[in-house]
Amino acid sequence: MPDLTMFVIRHGQTDYNRDARLQGSRDIALNDTGRTQAAQNGRSLASLPAFDAELFDWVASPLGRTRETMELVRAHAGLAPGAYRTDPLLIELSFGDWEGSTLAELEARTPGLIRNRDLDKWDFRPPGDRAESYEMMARRIDAFLKTVTLPTVCVAHGGTIRAIFNRIGRISGQEAAMMDVPQDQILAIAGDRLHWI
Repeated sequence: MPDLTMFVIRHGQTDYNRDARLQGSRDIALNDTGRTQAAQNGRSLASLPAFDAELFDWVASPLGRTRETMELVRAHAGLAPGAYRTDPLLIELSFGDWEGSTLAELEARTPGLIRNRDLDKWDFRPPGDRAESYEMMARRIDAFLKTVTLPTVCVAHGGTIRAIFNRIGRISGQEAAMMDVPQDQILAIAGDRLHWI
């Protein structure tokens, strides 16, 4: 894997993920399914041919679900769990006042809102002072990517991965915003090539 740039892993499942609640920048813990997913991703990473963990910078979003995922990935890859750094640029986008709600609950309160959001999901900003659009969050990811100078293992969020598909994979913002992001696979990035393993 001489030209490999980065492995990106989404945090494992939380109860909010299971229940389809918008969690955004809320600090929600992994559930048992999420811990199993993280452990499997660690084993998968360790089993890759010629993977040398010592050559990689290991970085996670500072939220609890990403840190716990990183520590489980490292432990199940046979590494010291705590030997990584965090970067606040990787925090999930904030859904502002919507955090904690399901889309069905939001739609019941304001009929038509979700349909309107989905017409331009990449640039849509939910209500609330801290709320971000995907484009706003992607600018943070741009700043993070500029700091990547070594092969990197990154544990982050669905929004982070959507931004990477937009910025590196060159898919449209709307397509990126609508894509499903698995929690039991690893995104491998080599140059401008992206694929799931």
